[in-house]
Amino acid sequence: MKELTSQEQLDEVIQGEGAVLMFSAGWCPDCVVIEPVLPEVEAAFSQFAFYKVDRDKFIEVCQKWDVLGIPSFIVFKNGKEVHRFVSKHRKTKAEITQFLTEAAEK
Repeated sequence: MKELTSQEQLDEVIQGEGAVLMFSAGWCPDCVVIEPVLPEVEAAFSQFAFYKVDRDKFIEVCQKWDVLGIPSFIVFKNGKEVHRFVSKHRKTKAEITQFLTEAAEK
C-alpha cells in the first residue's frame, strides 16, 4: 500500500479508475491490528489501487469528507466517491472484504 504525501497526489489518485483510501494513523491501535491482513486483501482486489492516508497529515481532508474515526476506507472511481466504510470501530478482515466486494460491484 502506497502512502500519500501531498494534496496533489491525493487529488490525482482519486481521479483513477479505482482507488481505495485507507485513513489511519501511527498511534491508532485498531489501524495496527489490521495492517497484517492488508497485503492479502489488496491481492484479492487487484482492480483497485490502495493508498494509505495519514489522518494527522490530511486533517482538513478528513474533516471535509467526514472521516471521524479510523481506520476508515473510502473508494473513489473517476473522481467520485462510490463507497465508504467510515466508523470509529475496529474493522475485521471479513468486514473489509465485504466492503470491497460491494465497492467492486458499483
